[in-house]
Amino acid sequence: MRKYATEITANDDGERVCVAGWVHEKRDLGGVFFLVLRDRSGLAQITLHKHKGEGKAEQEQEQEQEQEQEQGLFERVRKVPRESVVAVEGRVKSERKAPNGYEIIPERFEVLSEASQVLPLDTTGKVGAELDTRLDARFMDLRTERTKEIFLIRSLVLKAVREFLTAERGFVEINTPKIVSAATEGGTALFPISYFEREAFLNQSPQLYKQILMASGFDCVYEIAPIFRAEEHDTTKHLNEATSVDVEVAFADHEVVMKILEELVAAVYSEVANYPGLERLGVSLNVPELPFRRVTYDEAVELLSEAGEEIEWGDDLGTSAEHRLGEQIGELYFVTDWPCATKPFYAQPAAAAGEGERICNAFDLMHPRMELASGSQRVHSYELLKRKIEEKGLSADDFEFYLEPFRYGMPPHAGWGLGVERLLMTMLEVENIREVVLFPRDRRRLAP
Repeated sequence: MRKYATEITANDDGERVCVAGWVHEKRDLGGVFFLVLRDRSGLAQITLHKHKGEGKAEQEQEQEQEQEQEQGLFERVRKVPRESVVAVEGRVKSERKAPNGYEIIPERFEVLSEASQVLPLDTTGKVGAELDTRLDARFMDLRTERTKEIFLIRSLVLKAVREFLTAERGFVEINTPKIVSAATEGGTALFPISYFEREAFLNQSPQLYKQILMASGFDCVYEIAPIFRAEEHDTTKHLNEATSVDVEVAFADHEVVMKILEELVAAVYSEVANYPGLERLGVSLNVPELPFRRVTYDEAVELLSEAGEEIEWGDDLGTSAEHRLGEQIGELYFVTDWPCATKPFYAQPAAAAGEGERICNAFDLMHPRMELASGSQRVHSYELLKRKIEEKGLSADDFEFYLEPFRYGMPPHAGWGLGVERLLMTMLEVENIREVVLFPRDRRRLAP
């Protein structure tokens, strides 16, 4: 049975094993040849010794044949191109200088797929490549240690999210449509598609469907799924197809779901902080302390003004403002109590605070580098929600499927959406969001 490189140790000295993977490196020292095999877990060293073929006449024929076989094996291994896929059977020999403290003395070597002599990029990390080159040959880029570790951590993050929400908090995982008839928030940031005899769109968010489920009795739901935004950004933090963790909770306000969000983020940080591959990325991760700092929108505007960043009250926080604010705060934090005009129609006005409909119970979760998540308490009154839709210049008729459940008993509820890629890039100190997406989609990239 095939073993991963890291499943074998020096304690297996003398054992017969089978490994398979890619030819990572080759080193020819004349009489000794080293082939380093790479699989998902790590590296294994294959060591061959060259016989000079000067056997004495009195040697037995069987020994001569064995030497010839070893010589043939040596030549075949020496000639195989880097990044070819091979399978090796042999004996384990303890060797403290080799990866994982052992080497394999091969008895059988099979080339399963021979690679071209000229490679799209170097997988050892010794020769760098531009990001576009790496994305064009993503299959090869994923063979490098750094990129591999990023996506193993991405898998770990999604696992941690599911364990926190499902096992620890009792949430129900859902799947909502990605082809829809109406925009979640209105506007033009939509990808239209031809849907038989009529027009449809790729969904911007599962927001409307999450809220519909609040009327069903499924009072704690979440989804991890793609979202689509037809925004013409071309920056290091924007994508046109991204992955979002979306949560909705019934009988809850914004404070309840903010607590869930910060505890989830801290749990993810804690899980990743213990991952051995983090050190190979050169990242030291500190688990953020709870609770995260709360900064009201008014306080944020004042802090920005003090830092020389003037914004009009009611404006959203742009990239420059996010950076200025992040430099001053220096940790994960929430911006709360947003102007109603800045947030979507479903954000609940904070009438209880004496602000009428000027302020809403909405929040953004911020990393010092950028926004990570956005959420709010939702409007659960049919009449108010319909009016809010129309005040945004939208047609209530287009949202009839969404409004209908609000007529028949809709509990108070709240929720948020968290960007997986932004969480990853800030945790791992990655500069470009495309590095944490297997096959990114932006204005210029539609393949691979």
